[in-house]
Amino acid sequence: MPNPNDDAYANAAHIPDAASFPPRWEAEAEAYRARLSVARRLRPGLMYGHGTREMMDLFLPEGVPQGLVVFVHGGYWHKFDRSIWSHFAEGARARGWAVVMPSYDLCPRVRIRDITRQVAQAVTVAAQEVSGPIRLTGHSAGGHLVARMLAPGMLPEAVAGRVAHVMPISPLSDLRPLLDLTMNAVLGLDRAEAMAESPIAMAPPKVPVTVQVGGDERPVFLDHARWLEKAWGCGSVVVPGKHHFDVIDALKDPDSAMVTTLLDR
Repeated sequence: MPNPNDDAYANAAHIPDAASFPPRWEAEAEAYRARLSVARRLRPGLMYGHGTREMMDLFLPEGVPQGLVVFVHGGYWHKFDRSIWSHFAEGARARGWAVVMPSYDLCPRVRIRDITRQVAQAVTVAAQEVSGPIRLTGHSAGGHLVARMLAPGMLPEAVAGRVAHVMPISPLSDLRPLLDLTMNAVLGLDRAEAMAESPIAMAPPKVPVTVQVGGDERPVFLDHARWLEKAWGCGSVVVPGKHHFDVIDALKDPDSAMVTTLLDR
């Protein structure tokens, strides 16, 4: 019998032509990497750990970078890797920022808490490659992961001190509702880990945070954005007319309000 709780988090089931998005992302990302490779603006496959997925791609601007943007992909912690999101680096890269995109191990091979630590290691190693301020953004599960980077002691003090802004996009801010989903057979969350890994349970960070979410997303994602805004007293933007899959399109445009918020706040 279907789990009645699953539909609230089933983004694809409520997005027209949802199946076309991943192959489109993959094709755009491959073309983007090819273009930047020819221009010698891409450093692919940098290792941040010893595992086969502990790798990241670094996209470089023209000239000396103004700083570092880290984008962490989503996929409910059990899907995708860095390779289909490359083109979303362009907005920040065109504005003069280096952009790094890490892959990470996926559930059920690891737990969410392990992925959080991997992302922290990726940010730490990337910070050694690029000087200047650091701005973190991520989508969906990636939004959860960049929010977790603000937990005390998560990043080395020298790296944490460089983080100037965090912009979770459509983040999962409270993992306790996921305990009741069929998907938890893959995630393996228990109540203690769900609470420990929930950004809403963290102390409000001192670093500026702006939550972004699409106005046409599933109601529960609007809830997650609102919960984080309330827990942290942070800024929040509801992007009109955007659903869970196209809300990140603005990251490709250097003149978009989303990129401006990420880089200028």
